[in-house]
Amino acid sequence: MNTPGEPHSSHATSDLGRRVASRRTRLGLSWEDVAERAGSTPGFIAYVEQEVATPGIEFLVRLANALETTVQDLTGYTSDLAPGGARAGYRARMEEIGETECWELLDGHGVGRVAVEGRDGLMVIPVNYQVVDGEIAFMTAADSTLARASTSGVEVAFEEDHLDEAFSQGWSVLLVGPTRTVSDEAAVRRIKDAVHSEPWAGAGRDTVVTLSPRRVTGRRIQVPGAPGTLSGPAG
Repeated sequence: MNTPGEPHSSHATSDLGRRVASRRTRLGLSWEDVAERAGSTPGFIAYVEQEVATPGIEFLVRLANALETTVQDLTGYTSDLAPGGARAGYRARMEEIGETECWELLDGHGVGRVAVEGRDGLMVIPVNYQVVDGEIAFMTAADSTLARASTSGVEVAFEEDHLDEAFSQGWSVLLVGPTRTVSDEAAVRRIKDAVHSEPWAGAGRDTVVTLSPRRVTGRRIQVPGAPGTLSGPAG
């Protein structure tokens, strides 16, 4: 469904435009919403998404704040860098995240990591995931380590996180539980229909594996005064 003032089809022609459009869509915002947050106009937000725009740093800061992210993430500065290189924030504090918010942070789909015991020992594998009926679903190859684990009854751990390098804060969600291979055709079709994107690793990954978490936990590092936190000192 298109938001007011947006065309029925549009495409970004720059990396910045694609990142802005993707982040805006993920937050469920319209051009008007972002424009109001950033002190701009809907037309200029559309221009940034659809043209090869080169906005100034002042606007980029406002746009990043409006999209609840960082200038580095919007411009792709951190895309090829290992995360976590920034210094710790001043008076940072660690907080536990409740199970309900953990599921909200997973946001239905994305890319995370699975830790599983393989033939050569413990392995950590990046995976596309989809949340379906309180389970985490993966599309994998029939002979993959994850598929083999789903037939042996061992537990696996799944983790997703988000880091804000500019303010040295972020969150991590961890789910632990057994996996199973889905064989019922109706269930397989239902899960595949719900999948937001195909596995990044390519074709040939048609086996559906689900993780039924028995434990869902999360932690957040917050820095006083950073976006989304209180300005007062840590308690």
